[in-house]
Amino acid sequence: MEISVELTFSPLQDDFEQHIINFIQKLRASGLTLLENPLSTQVFGEYSKVMQVLNDEIKIAFELMDKGLLYMKIVKSDRSDYEPHF
Repeated sequence: MEISVELTFSPLQDDFEQHIINFIQKLRASGLTLLENPLSTQVFGEYSKVMQVLNDEIKIAFELMDKGLLYMKIVKSDRSDYEPHF
């Protein structure tokens, strides 16, 4: 089953930027399909692989910071090739 996940990672501390950079770099290295923009990162792929990578990397990211939140939306389909048709 293919999924699309939108992530917004928000460390709640002064040195937030490096935490976000580290998290995105780990996702890039995972081999999953990514789409990055200024407000979120989208991850696309097979459910088990995406969720395993996210489970591992979110845990590491949370362990490396004092406080933070992560907003996540999951869609059951690979939307990586979406193009507006209007």
